[in-house]
Amino acid sequence: MTVLEDRIEMADDNHELTLDTLFESMERTTPEGYKVEIVEGTVFTAPQRDTHWEIILDIVEQLRTKYPRRRVKSDVRIDYPGHLNGFATDVTLVAEDAAKDSKGLWNCQDVEFVAEVISKGTAANDYGPKKTAYANAEVPVYLVADPYQGKCHLYTQPKDGDYITETTVAFGGEVDMTTTLLGLTVKTDDFPRD
Repeated sequence: MTVLEDRIEMADDNHELTLDTLFESMERTTPEGYKVEIVEGTVFTAPQRDTHWEIILDIVEQLRTKYPRRRVKSDVRIDYPGHLNGFATDVTLVAEDAAKDSKGLWNCQDVEFVAEVISKGTAANDYGPKKTAYANAEVPVYLVADPYQGKCHLYTQPKDGDYITETTVAFGGEVDMTTTLLGLTVKTDDFPRD
């Protein structure tokens, strides 16, 4: 059992609010087409914008040139370290041997790559507590595509709740991840701006 699973079970025993309880409640009340995430116990819902989706799809298509579909996820709940962190990341790549847990969720320790596309209302999460949670989970590669800045921020080498290396690439350039375990380059020529 992981530390995260152990904490969630303890919360269940004490009748405290858990990620499972929050997500079950949100599934009943959130309209179709809205994404739900819980960041440090706060629930965020947002409709998907066209610009957002185009960038997500572009990243997924580029990952698919190297990785099988079963390893590439989008908007799938994964729980991360910290207080009530259940993210539905824009793009996730899980390890080859990754398996779902007894609740049917992917384990954050199996995540090899995460990409988030910035939305105005939740940008602070992607650059702040979500980045910290990904680093604490030791996600090796974290990519932020920011259509407002017209830039990508690549974070690698997680250590002590942060990433040691940050590389910034303007839209139109190539995000070189050939020295990471991904071993590929993401082209941003077609990433739209907001």
